Amino acid sequence: QVQLVETGGGLVQPGGSLRLSCAASGNIFSIDGMAWYRQAPGKQRELVAVVASGGGTNYADSVKGRFTISRDNVKNTVYLQMNSLKPEDTAVYYCNIGANSYAGSRYVNYWGQGTQVTVSS
Repeated sequence: QVQLVETGGGLVQPGGSLRLSCAASGNIFSIDGMAWYRQAPGKQRELVAVVASGGGTNYADSVKGRFTISRDNVKNTVYLQMNSLKPEDTAVYYCNIGANSYAGSRYVNYWGQGTQVTVSS
């Protein structure tokens, strides 16, 4: 089994910054893509950013130029640096990874428990 622990959420004023972390542990052989999603009240969960195993990244248009996703493959951790935060960034943020438990096995999707980010003055 794989566990994901997210940290770094909280309350921040508009224009401020936060850094989210998501550490994966457990029976992990390798991790494929790592991503952050978010879900605001009354809205569907949406993809915020993704980083591939090779380091390539992709972002939602709404966060391009403000958010940066990165990963540490030694620590099995994915980060989301969020700058110039806006009230519309308020949501529960979830990390998501694809991991397998031994060589050649299929990748399984895992989700973190979510961390609240609130942008308000």
